[in-house]
Amino acid sequence: MTRSLMLAAAALVAASGFAAAQQPPEARRPPPARAPETAIAVELAQTAIARCTENGYTVAVSIVDADGLLKLFLDKDGASKGAVETSPQKARTALKLKEPTSVTMEKMKTDQALAAKINGDSSLFVRAGGVPLMVGSALIGAVGVGGAPGGDKDEACALAGIEKVKARLK
Repeated sequence: MTRSLMLAAAALVAASGFAAAQQPPEARRPPPARAPETAIAVELAQTAIARCTENGYTVAVSIVDADGLLKLFLDKDGASKGAVETSPQKARTALKLKEPTSVTMEKMKTDQALAAKINGDSSLFVRAGGVPLMVGSALIGAVGVGGAPGGDKDEACALAGIEKVKARLK
């Protein structure tokens, strides 16, 4: 009797594995990370670029989802290599630290343990211009702007983009 039960259990496990294998690939994938909708991300990036352009800055904007994957990259024609390279780094850093990169920069000035931890993590790029994207208390991604002459100016452009779309983020 016990052997019959074991064989029946083994057959059930095998059948369930076969059924899972027969599902289409999209049914087996984990759900995507939260992120702003594409149209909203584009509007945010365009607004950030427009704000910086008004001030004479040629920038690049990156938006990452809640897993840190690049959702959108947009740069103004003529953006520097540095702008292109730093904007996604700033976005990922703001996401990982869950605060604007400018805030972390300030904290590092007085918190040597934090500074040591951040300086020891090569994945972080703590320069102003990275801002998390929040919906209530939920982190849904981050935006990074690079290329203005000073991170405070990059951050102002990022905040202008966020302000334009924040009521529609979900």
